[in-house]
This record gives sequence, C-alpha cells and structure tokens, in this order.
Amino acid sequence: MLEATAFWVVEPGVGALRSEPLREPRDGEVLVRTLHTGVSRGTEATVFAGRVPPSQHNRMRAPFQEGDFPGPVKYGYLNVGVVEQGPPELAGRTVFTLFPHQSAFVVPPAAVFPVPEGVPAERAVLAGAVETAVNVLWDAAPLLGDRIAVIGAGMIGCCVARLARGIPGVEVTLVDVDPSRREVAERLGVGFAEPDSAPHDRDLVIHTSGSEAGLRLALETVVTEGEVIEASWFGDRPVTLTLGEDFHSRRLTLRSSQVGEVSPRRRDRRSRADRMALALDLLRDPAFDALLTGSSSWRELPEVLARLAADPGRELCHSIDWSDA
Repeated sequence: MLEATAFWVVEPGVGALRSEPLREPRDGEVLVRTLHTGVSRGTEATVFAGRVPPSQHNRMRAPFQEGDFPGPVKYGYLNVGVVEQGPPELAGRTVFTLFPHQSAFVVPPAAVFPVPEGVPAERAVLAGAVETAVNVLWDAAPLLGDRIAVIGAGMIGCCVARLARGIPGVEVTLVDVDPSRREVAERLGVGFAEPDSAPHDRDLVIHTSGSEAGLRLALETVVTEGEVIEASWFGDRPVTLTLGEDFHSRRLTLRSSQVGEVSPRRRDRRSRADRMALALDLLRDPAFDALLTGSSSWRELPEVLARLAADPGRELCHSIDWSDA
C-alpha cells in the first residue's frame, strides 16, 4: 500500500496535514504524483473559515472532496502533476486534475486533462480560474467594441479581463480598491481604475469582488437597461442592495454566473471536458504569469491557508510546491 500526504480542514479555522493510504491503481486508472496545487483564495478561504451555507453543502462539493462541510473536509481543485502509472497515452504526461491538495492520488483517466506543450506546470494551476472565466464570458456574451468593466481584480476577475481583451474593439477596465492592482492590469493589457474613478456607462459589467460595495458599484456603472453578471460567491454573508435606485429606475438586469454547469449558451454543444481543454489551451498566454503571486512548500500549507483566509493581502494565486513530497 502506498501512502500520500493530504491537507484537511479539521474544523473551521484549523488545517492539518495527514498521511493516508493510497491504493495501487487498477487497470485503466492513473496514479498522479503532484507537482503543484493552487489555492483558490476566495472559495478556499470560505471553506477554511467554515462559511459554506448549509443549503449549499451538496452544491459546493469539489469533484474529489472527502468529508463534509464545515469539517473535517479535504477540499481543493487546482492540481497539476505527472502521471506515474496509467494508459500509455497518459504515462509521463503532465496533467491538470480537479483534485484537493495531496501529494499523490489515483483517479479514472477521464478525470485528468493533459497540459499542452508550452504551458508551464506552475501556470497550469490557473486552469480552474480560466475555466471559470470562460464560463463567465459565455454567460455574459460580450460583443465587438463593448466597453466592459470587471469589478474585483482577484484571480477570477483578472482571468476574465485578460480573455475579454482579446475580443476586437473591446475596452476592458479592471476596478479594484487596491491601487497595486494597477501593475497587474498593465501586465494583463487592460485598463485600471479605483472605485472612485470607475468609468460609467459600461455596456457590460462583470462583478467578481465578493463585496457588497463592489456589487453596488456594478449597478451604478452599467448602462441603462444593461446587465451585470455576478460571478462572486458570498458564502453565508448577506448583501444589502439599494434596489430603489439605479436597479429599478434604469431597468437593470442582475444575473449570476457559476462554473458548476456549462453556460446554457453552450451547454448543448460543449461539455465540461471541452471547457477545461479550452482553458488549458488559453494558458499558453504568458500574461497569466502575472497572477502567480506567491509559492510555498506543502509543509507550510496549514499556515498558508490560515494566513490567506485571515488576510490575503496582495496575493492572487498562491501555489504550493509538492515536488519533494
């Protein structure tokens, strides 16, 4: 019997590394040795803090989650590793898997996605964020020449902004309370504004900040009869909106986007596997390296998750190095 090391949220606010048995792969399965995992700052901070609403416990399960919210639970979904055992077409390949923070694991071959040539393994941990951004833009359906604001320059917002800028004639502005995000926006090739100077009359506003103030700003800055796409996850935090102002008088639409299902605009002809393959291919773009803002050894993971949950600071995607696990 093999052995692996995995990160568990033992209880809200407390994480630990645990050793657990790892069975040999059966015929047709793959054994993956992890190289890097990524911390999905917003979602994993909510899980770490025990703030997943009870009504969402089933909906928010990760594909290979063990345990239940609020804990003990093994959670995560940004994993890049190398196939050590498996079918010939996968053996030795670097792959992305929606698997938690764990040094090695066994899964069916359909669960792993080969990382394209030209995409470094550490950058590939962003595949989950880029996949979310693809779904957001399928939901939002921006048009040529649109003026777009993305409110919230976190990992998802930055991925949305970078992809949207590739549409001809589109003007993209990232809006964030942190002025240091201007440098990230410049590396992504998009505009930047702090909330007080956010541009108005945007044809489309995508909100990713996870803050009540950000959502209010989205409603203020979209055009009359325009649409705001809400791509944040607030967990169990309530939000108060002044619906008697812009929302009502200017006939606005507020619509959610969530990555659990393929956007209805593409669901009849794109599978989740298609969406993930597209996300990995889009990661050939080296501009996404601007989102890799920190790295730590797997040995430090309990402290890293606690710190990011308490105060993420300027972090976007913090990667965990498992190469010596």
